[in-house]
Amino acid sequence: MIEKSGASQVAGYRDDERILHRDAMRSWSLPSRFYTTQEAFDLEREQIFHRTWQYVCHVEDLPHPGSYQSFDFADRHAFVVRDNAGDLRAFHNVCRHRGHRLVSGGGRCSAGIIACPYHAWTYHSDGRLRSARGTNGLPDFDPADFRLREVRIETFLNLVFVNFDPDAQPLAEQTGGLADEIRHYVPGVESLTRAASREWRVRCNWKIVLDNFLECNHCQPAHPGFARLVDLKTYRAETHGHYTTLTMDGGDGGDSAYHYDPSDPTQCAVFWHLWPMLTFNVVPGPANMALFYTRPLGPNLTLEISDYYYESAELTPEQQARIDFGNDTVQAEDIQLCESVQSGMESGAFTQGRFICNPQAPHISEHAVHHFQLQVAQSLGLPIQD
Repeated sequence: MIEKSGASQVAGYRDDERILHRDAMRSWSLPSRFYTTQEAFDLEREQIFHRTWQYVCHVEDLPHPGSYQSFDFADRHAFVVRDNAGDLRAFHNVCRHRGHRLVSGGGRCSAGIIACPYHAWTYHSDGRLRSARGTNGLPDFDPADFRLREVRIETFLNLVFVNFDPDAQPLAEQTGGLADEIRHYVPGVESLTRAASREWRVRCNWKIVLDNFLECNHCQPAHPGFARLVDLKTYRAETHGHYTTLTMDGGDGGDSAYHYDPSDPTQCAVFWHLWPMLTFNVVPGPANMALFYTRPLGPNLTLEISDYYYESAELTPEQQARIDFGNDTVQAEDIQLCESVQSGMESGAFTQGRFICNPQAPHISEHAVHHFQLQVAQSLGLPIQD
């Protein structure tokens, strides 16, 4: 039996809370205060947000030397840039003079020179200080002491990620067989281009969004339109360390924009979650992939973003209809669900629940949600019962 921590410790359990169990069929869910309190959110910021790989942009957003994209995440600010040698680099978006932000949004810096808009210090695209007005003759001023602070950067399937933890495990070690899985269902995925994007501000904790994504137990009662487009009884969830694969066969689509060719083994609905907050979504039909990711803004506020990738940036009417259905129907339903859950979490009437994990009914199993919550608990230093 594991001892419970004192009530004053955020990374512990209170007397009225149950410890998560490694066996999903025996486990309670995370206590509601980890979805509602600033203390828990602050702990996540230190133990998860600052130490995990976060998606920034696609390499197509950085086509030329000097091309850059800024990235704000919790209280961290960074930008990625293609330097004059053609390599991708990432830096804290903070001038070494007085801390002003160097760039905003995306664009291309002239001649690969990054200029601070505050006092006009300039930097080379490899981070070296180029000029600093008024420092000539300043005693003991060494430009080498004022390089931009680097942030770790990696690419995966032409997607650019950063990590503020210099000691973090490489992204390539965490993704395992994910790239091969995605390529199987979307041959040529690296050649897809972004055709559309959409954002939502949702009044819920970021984890509620992922809890909802990682199970389809709610699909039949809460997504009747989506439930008619796929064969829910074929739903399967497989966990693989830092990522999870969710698959189900497509349906005939009826009169909708979704059509399924059962003779093609790649024509499935497949969804992946990459820890901690990026998902990949593939639906039956011509090559496609949607990225769905979150930016936590507070304990009960989350920015959700969807980027839609196709073989061409010019959408066909069928492709646009699919995007509209996902945004205006499925996502609208999910937002209502997630905000209702947040309201229940904050009501004082809910502390913890149990996971539905029935091996005889994998289409309603919530073991992938349990896997995700275990990752959260481990990251926060919560005890876990064996």
